[in-house]
Amino acid sequence: MLNVALPKGRLGEKVYKMLEKAGYACEDVLKDTRKLVFTDEKNGVSYFWVKPSDVTVYVEHGVADIGVAGRDTILESGADVYELLDLKTGKCRMCVASVNGFREDHSRPLRVATKFARIAEDYFARRNRDIEVIKLYGSIELAPVLGLSDVIVDIVETGTTLRENNMGVLEEIFPISARLIANKARCKFKKDEIEACVARLKKELPDD
Repeated sequence: MLNVALPKGRLGEKVYKMLEKAGYACEDVLKDTRKLVFTDEKNGVSYFWVKPSDVTVYVEHGVADIGVAGRDTILESGADVYELLDLKTGKCRMCVASVNGFREDHSRPLRVATKFARIAEDYFARRNRDIEVIKLYGSIELAPVLGLSDVIVDIVETGTTLRENNMGVLEEIFPISARLIANKARCKFKKDEIEACVARLKKELPDD
């Protein structure tokens, strides 16, 4: 039995359909219900829906053998898990952005508004740049517009929100997509089951 943590929302539903095509169907997973755990003995799989940011926690602690999380979530959590496969969906970018015409003042720490504090700190540390992290959880783009921060570190998909707020991308930190992750111990004890799942999923991946 493979225990799979799926992120609630469109991404999780999209990945479930890939798993379903790969032979891991489970009745009622996509039905309108408040159930969170679904098991199919015939196909040897059990799914549970969790908050996207919690997937890495369930996998790292072995409650889930495998799970699906965005690369941003994996890096921000610092979870000790294996990354098995790029699922090539949920694509976007982690970027540094600011108001158009922004000029950096190197005489003081750069004020960075973000909900990805670990990623921001690691990125600017590699560039030997001192920063002050301002932790926000919504409408990150407001921070430089209203003068709360110099720049933001955030996910950019189409860039529409930035453009509509007279902002633009300064630097791309890394590309993001959904990844299949696994618990390290489970990769030993359920090696055959996990490797079979990876092999089947590879056949269902979208073209680049």
